[in-house]
Amino acid sequence: MKKIFNIIRNKYLLTIIGLVVWIVFFDKNDLKTQLKLRDDVKKLQEERNYYAAEIKQITSDISELNTNPETLEKFAREKYLMKKDNEDVFVIVEEE
Repeated sequence: MKKIFNIIRNKYLLTIIGLVVWIVFFDKNDLKTQLKLRDDVKKLQEERNYYAAEIKQITSDISELNTNPETLEKFAREKYLMKKDNEDVFVIVEEE
């Protein structure tokens, strides 16, 4: 019992315990904040990877549009509803 009381009265141990409690719970960079920031970084990295893949896809589509006239014509017809002079375009809208 006396040994436990001496350990509790040890000023170095109390200081270390106090610092650990302060760092884990009360500091502006506490454990909860660090875990939240780690999750945010993970989400941002996933978004970066997604947008990098999208940029790569769009770049390849643009180069295909610039080099292939058939692809350019298909894109203009589908996206901007363009047509040749002797054609009619019918747009079908699905109702919910």
